[in-house]
Amino acid sequence: MTDTSAERLDDDLAPEPRTATSPALMPPPSPADDSREIRHLAEANTVPALSRTPVLPTRGRPVYDPFTARRRQTPEWLVAYTATLVMGDVVAAIAAACALMPFTGSISAHGLRLAAIGALAWPALLMSLSTYAERLHGTGAVEYRRVAIGGVVAVAAAGYAAQVPAFVGLTRLLLIGVPVATVLTLLNHALNRRRLHAARRRGLMTKRVVLVGRDSAVLDLAHRLRRDPACGLEVVGACVPQPPTTQSLERSQIAVLGDLTQVVRVVDEVGADAVVVASASETAGKYLRDLSWRLEGTRIDVLAAPGLLEVAPHRLQIRPTTSAPLLQIREPEFRGHRRVVKGVLDRVAATALLTLGLPLLVVIGAVVRFSSPGPALYRQRRVGKRGVCFDVLKFRSMVVDADRQLDGLLPQNEATVLFKMRRDPRVTPVGRFLRRFSLDELPQLVNVLKGQMSFVGPRPALEREVARYGPDMHRRLLVKPGITGLWQVSGRSNLSWDEAVELDIRYVENWSLGLDLAILLRTIRAVVRRAGAY
Repeated sequence: MTDTSAERLDDDLAPEPRTATSPALMPPPSPADDSREIRHLAEANTVPALSRTPVLPTRGRPVYDPFTARRRQTPEWLVAYTATLVMGDVVAAIAAACALMPFTGSISAHGLRLAAIGALAWPALLMSLSTYAERLHGTGAVEYRRVAIGGVVAVAAAGYAAQVPAFVGLTRLLLIGVPVATVLTLLNHALNRRRLHAARRRGLMTKRVVLVGRDSAVLDLAHRLRRDPACGLEVVGACVPQPPTTQSLERSQIAVLGDLTQVVRVVDEVGADAVVVASASETAGKYLRDLSWRLEGTRIDVLAAPGLLEVAPHRLQIRPTTSAPLLQIREPEFRGHRRVVKGVLDRVAATALLTLGLPLLVVIGAVVRFSSPGPALYRQRRVGKRGVCFDVLKFRSMVVDADRQLDGLLPQNEATVLFKMRRDPRVTPVGRFLRRFSLDELPQLVNVLKGQMSFVGPRPALEREVARYGPDMHRRLLVKPGITGLWQVSGRSNLSWDEAVELDIRYVENWSLGLDLAILLRTIRAVVRRAGAY
């Protein structure tokens, strides 16, 4: 019989054997053989590695018993970090009230007491919205969204409170102070998140995780987690179907700690905080269910990587049915009102920047023109949205005959598809300065104004590059290219071709106005640091 990949995957994540050496995965005993099963469980040590001695009698005790599990203590760093967030939010509410008191008229001692109660109620409101949940720390915009929702709820409550005579004189303080407190709270969470990211880059304030699945899936997921230290997941080892044949993991310094039937023991031995199942198949649901049952009550997270690498969380939705929950993937937005808003904002901002920056553009053009022979502007044919070609504009940073010299420099290429050299002899001294601070890109504001480009998008590609594209890279052509993009703020020329491809596709698939704003802010930081610019 032919061994297909699907069949191999089923074998990889098949449920653990229900044997005497694996009692925690045995089904509950049926009435017909109750005494025989209980004796069998008693003879084979039935207490899982993460359980204490059961307090219930053997007869009738569930095989999976979360009440007798040994619960892990909450990490000290998590307690301290959450406490810092809460105290910062209290200070934000108090600061907002104090700053606005001179503008809201005289306030009685009773009003001050109510304001103090409101300052303490502010973090309680955020807590009720799960703003301090550990899963929100460090990643995503949900944490900030919860703070904004809390502000809206507080303003609505203040509006209703205005009808209560006891709150007269305090209404304006609440209606004005709550938005200020919301802004200060967002600032508090942003600063703490930055502190958390800095600590995680040093290997601190992280969760230890064990990866479970096939070798290739574990290896890919481990590389992705290592590239994203902000997620706070430190890989301490892996459990794979066949541990003796895992040279690829060992070469990547991923310790193989056991097979799929030894996950609970491994987690207990290495003190892991979470398990991530990196594969999926028809039998993976049953395996995950059994594994989650065995870890119930231990405070150890059980996570699953669905394999949808380029799909952002906001595009994933759980669709409940009477038989099984289904994972629905929303389509990317390539048209609609938000695309119209993006286009309008692009052209308005380009017009404003060209008007205000005209003196700077004239000065840079003059310096380029007189520092080396040739024109100030450089035009190059690029491929835009839906394959439409256009001339991208840049300040000339190379000598005039740079294109003719390219063939002789190809052996020194430091990239795969693109041509990159750290010390390209064709770059002029002025051009090197312009590239270091991305000033050579400023004329592309004209391309934005003409609707050929956007401020944020994939890098505009050359025609010869598009000719070598695979099916995945052609998705870059579904949106306008951008002056800056996700790959530029993630390392620029320091990234490999595969990493740049992945980032561009991720942007195309998961575009949003919020993501554009985040990329623009990160672009400023990348330019100042001059990371990967050459």
